[in-house]
This record gives sequence, structure tokens and C-alpha cells, in this order.
Amino acid sequence: MIGRLKGLVDGVGDGWVLIDVNGVCYLVEGSGRMLSSLPGQGEMVTLAIETYVREDQFRLFGFLSEEERSWFKLLLGVQGVGAKVALAIQSVLSVGELSQAVMTQDKTMVSRAPGVGPKVAQRIVQELKDKIPEASFVVAGQGAPVGGAGHDAGVADNPDVNSTVSDALSALTNLGYARSQAHVAVMTVMGQMNQSDDEAATISTEALIKRALKELAENG
Repeated sequence: MIGRLKGLVDGVGDGWVLIDVNGVCYLVEGSGRMLSSLPGQGEMVTLAIETYVREDQFRLFGFLSEEERSWFKLLLGVQGVGAKVALAIQSVLSVGELSQAVMTQDKTMVSRAPGVGPKVAQRIVQELKDKIPEASFVVAGQGAPVGGAGHDAGVADNPDVNSTVSDALSALTNLGYARSQAHVAVMTVMGQMNQSDDEAATISTEALIKRALKELAENG
């Protein structure tokens, strides 16, 4: 099975790219978001690959990150979602946006993708709410946290902040809260601190857990 390809961009078409790996060209399918992010013709690219094998098919799907590939696999596990629909969703929503939509059960956001009706969108957010990859929790919080506008890049990219958020989420899930529920509470607290980036950047794990527990108690 092919898990990753590193080679030169040798051509791009509608829904696919050719990757030249030491003279062997692989046709890799992908989302519009992935294809639009590729480097130019003849330039080097590395793609995470999901190999799709059936009796009469052998297809390669490419992604710019392992998180994108994880979400593709999760989407394929939802009844009524095939590769075409999964890629359509990933063309419209980034990893963070898709994670946030599932966490907050926002079927309207998911149904923005072509070919995704309300029923399928509802099924996606319901079936995946407890299957969200661990890495996606922090990713989703780096853009626009629930309850407030996004942090400055310096806060969102701060490894100490990411570690604090991750530790708080782990503690809350160990207390029995669903990961999606815990994430909404933590991101709401982080969003409330947007007016003071110094506070967001220096809050301790214990303080974040305490404020998130209060949020859960008030809105649970």
C-alpha cells in the first residue's frame, strides 16, 4: 500500500494531479483545496496518500497533511458518503472548519459542499462527533474559537498555548465529558480571552480547566 508520495508535479487536471517519482508517474485524485495548493509544474511536492482498492478499482487519493487524510477516511465511513462527496466537502472546508462543524453539530456548514444535502450533513456531524482525530481539536481552535473571534497568529501558533489546550481537553475527557463537548467549552473560554492575548498566552492548564468546567456547568 502507498502511504506517501514525494515527487515532481507533472500535470494537473480536473480532480487529479500526476506525481513523477523517479520517472514513474502516479495519478493522484484530490480535493479542489489540495489541487489549488500544489506548487508549480516540475516542482517538488509531498502528499499523504490513501490507497483505495476494490475488485475493479485501484485509486490513489492525495492530501497535504495526515489530518486531511484522517478526515477523508472518517467521511468515507459515513453511510451515503463516497469518495466524490468526501472530496467535495474537503474542497469547501479546511481541517479546522470541518472539525469545528462536527464539534458544534453545524450541519449547515457541512451542507455548503456540492452534493451534500441536509440529511447527509446531519448524518456526518452526528456519526463523527465522537470520532474526531485528537490533533483536530487544537487545529480547530486556532482559527475562530467558539464564542469569539480568532486569536492573533502569535497566540494560535504558540506551542505553550497548544499544550495547555491539549492538556485541558485530556483532563476534561478523563472526567467523563465527550471530546466535542469539552472542546466547545475550552474554546469558548479561549474566545472570551481574545481581548487580552497576554492572558490567553499565559493561562495555566489548571485555570483553563476550572473555567471550562464552569462553562460546562452553566451551559451543559
